[in-house]
Amino acid sequence: MRHSHAGSSLARGNRRWFWVFVTPFLAGLIVFVYVPMLWSLWLSLFDARNTVTPTSFVGLSNYAYLLGDRMFQQSLVTFVLFALFIVPLTFACSLGLALLLQRITVARAFFRSVFFLPTAVSYVIASMVWRMSFFNGARFGLANTLLSAFGLAPVNWLGGENTWYWFVLVTLRLWLQVGFYMILFIAGLNRIDPELYEAAELDGAGAWARFRFVTWPLLRPTSVAVSMLLAFNAFQAFDEFYNTLTTASGYPPYARPPLVYLYLVTFGSGSQDLGIGSAGTMIVTLVIVAFSLLQNRLLAIGSR
Repeated sequence: MRHSHAGSSLARGNRRWFWVFVTPFLAGLIVFVYVPMLWSLWLSLFDARNTVTPTSFVGLSNYAYLLGDRMFQQSLVTFVLFALFIVPLTFACSLGLALLLQRITVARAFFRSVFFLPTAVSYVIASMVWRMSFFNGARFGLANTLLSAFGLAPVNWLGGENTWYWFVLVTLRLWLQVGFYMILFIAGLNRIDPELYEAAELDGAGAWARFRFVTWPLLRPTSVAVSMLLAFNAFQAFDEFYNTLTTASGYPPYARPPLVYLYLVTFGSGSQDLGIGSAGTMIVTLVIVAFSLLQNRLLAIGSR
């Protein structure tokens, strides 16, 4: 009986400490995630201009307006194309960098830190540096200085009718993100038993064969997680687009993802149209959920 009483007291103590640690996170999740989502869903059904307590119910009119808006449709195209391009590119660069650093035996921690440090930089700050210093279009900008050294003409990176701004956006996003996903891949690589590589090498397997039949299959859980995180981040693109491409003459064509478009529609006009903005948020959320379900199906998450 004494042991039973001690066991029940220990269980109660464990439950108490569980809720002590979980409650702050759970409260933040409810207050800052679920409540805003429900509020946005509610606002999307009203004509909410300059107010968060609307009274004019419009049903699905805000959704119909956005789905018929050519600019919003264009932003969705940008949204999907950008994700289809940046996700595999960042995945490949992160994995390649992780594999390279795994082979380095000298100053390995230093090189990992160097590539990881950009993840601590604000997207806003990095966007302004890219825009004003590296790719500002002036002859003395870093990018054009390098082009001049090779006898090439300067490029107007963020203006005109060209599409060089995509190079600016892609390099910025790679610099900011590759280091983080590199660390995830390194963690996955460290979980692989070195004896498997030794056995494969004894069987005559070359570098490509070891990667194909040992590294890649055992790295699959990490690869799935990285793919999902990259997709979510691509769909939430805002800071680099807004802070890099905001100019006096507006945005270049096809360089306005949905979050930027909704921000401009909601807060960029004279009246804050929170109903349209909320409806757009719900549409983008549904697209993300649909993409996640499709990705889960294609990657067969949970299957053996």
